[in-house]
Amino acid sequence: MDAQLKVNTSGFRKENSTYGYQGKSLAETSINGFFTIDRHWTVLNWNDAAGKILGIKAKDIVGKNLWKHFADILPLGFYRVYQSAFLLQGPVKFVEYWNEIGAWFDVISYHSGDSLSVSFKSSNHLAQPENPEEKLETLTELYRYVTEVTNDCLWEWNLQTSEMFWIDGGHRRIFGYEIQNALLPQSFWESCIHPEDKVRVIANLNKLVEAGTAVKWEDKYRFKKTNGEYAYVHDRGHFIYKGNKITRIIGATQDITETVLLEKKLEEERESRKVEMTDALLTAQENERSDIGKELHDNLNQILAVAKMYIQMAKTKAKDRNLYLDKSYGLIVDVIDEIRKISKHLVIPGVHIFSITDNINNLIDDLRTVDPIQIDFHESGINKEMLNQKMLMSIFRIVQEQVNNILKHAKASYATIDLSMDENELMLLISDDGDGCNVVAEKKGVGIININSRVELYGGKVSVISQPNEGYLLKVVIPAASLSVIQEQTVS
Repeated sequence: MDAQLKVNTSGFRKENSTYGYQGKSLAETSINGFFTIDRHWTVLNWNDAAGKILGIKAKDIVGKNLWKHFADILPLGFYRVYQSAFLLQGPVKFVEYWNEIGAWFDVISYHSGDSLSVSFKSSNHLAQPENPEEKLETLTELYRYVTEVTNDCLWEWNLQTSEMFWIDGGHRRIFGYEIQNALLPQSFWESCIHPEDKVRVIANLNKLVEAGTAVKWEDKYRFKKTNGEYAYVHDRGHFIYKGNKITRIIGATQDITETVLLEKKLEEERESRKVEMTDALLTAQENERSDIGKELHDNLNQILAVAKMYIQMAKTKAKDRNLYLDKSYGLIVDVIDEIRKISKHLVIPGVHIFSITDNINNLIDDLRTVDPIQIDFHESGINKEMLNQKMLMSIFRIVQEQVNNILKHAKASYATIDLSMDENELMLLISDDGDGCNVVAEKKGVGIININSRVELYGGKVSVISQPNEGYLLKVVIPAASLSVIQEQTVS
């Protein structure tokens, strides 16, 4: 602790967490009478105020039947209300005049389980307790113990004297400073603020004080602990005015370190996730380029080389010229068809010309010519007006990606694609009867990461259900709220 810091602890009793709570309970100090009875009307609890109002002490009534004791003088209205209270949910409030006592009674009763609790006050007993000092001491003690279980450090700041009063040891519990119910200079608080936060925090506070119109102040910053570490805190204060000038601030400092560190961790995980997704996208692009390169080099390039050879032979061998030209023509047509297939894989027909349904059906028709797998496609409720071109392209790419995964890895004979939309969400389900997989290992694959990255752009979620030899189900859900945002962005 700063050697120059001197605190005034005179007039305050030393607090020790090992002390027991010596004060009375609030029920005992309340001016309201309070008692509890069971379903047999046996008195279970009876506070001092009840004894003063009704003239009988707890030791003379607890354990006895309420109605037997008051049978001759208790109004029937009391009995009727108490009896019905056992049958009702929530408190029952009523006002009744008790002629024998000569006073009006304001009563609230409520039951819990097999007991009925009754709180009441009498028009003859509305004054303060006989010993207000005792009640104040009880409330003070109770308040002190309540502060022991909070994460707030309470304080009062006198702006005229530049002194702060740290209340009830909160700063000791949270930050380690052995200061409680004591004054300390404002400069000490300022010295505990992290250097990178200090100018901002003090400037913001001074601005509000000088303006003289605000009701409260709050800020977040880092505060130094006795071990040299910094805690993240949320400080809040209420301005106290004298005339038009702020003279004091009463507030509380809360340690939010755990929350801030958790948020930082989540942010780091999100950034790491972004890097992972970017890497997956780049890997997918490189794989796609590699496949196209191999197709061009190993297939189309060879076909064109043969076609070139036939054309050269047609030039030198007039007798078989037509034969060589026909063969070269046929090879060039094959190349054109292959290029069309590659182009179709890379470029989706414009959604203003073909719907998402048409594009998926065309994809399935193309696959039927090269693979015996049966693929059924179903769609319902698709509202093209709510889906912009980028969204439709993402849906098609997800379908395309997953269908390619099925053809390459699943060894499936049957697959289904279900695309549906309602007022709550858009859902895409793609399943197959293939080999299945280990879902944990699958999450690290480039394909599923690529699908995840597309879906997360729209606030959606991807889930997978699969086990080895038991098929595979991919579920994509995008909330309607995201679709609405997409629609607004498209219109604007």
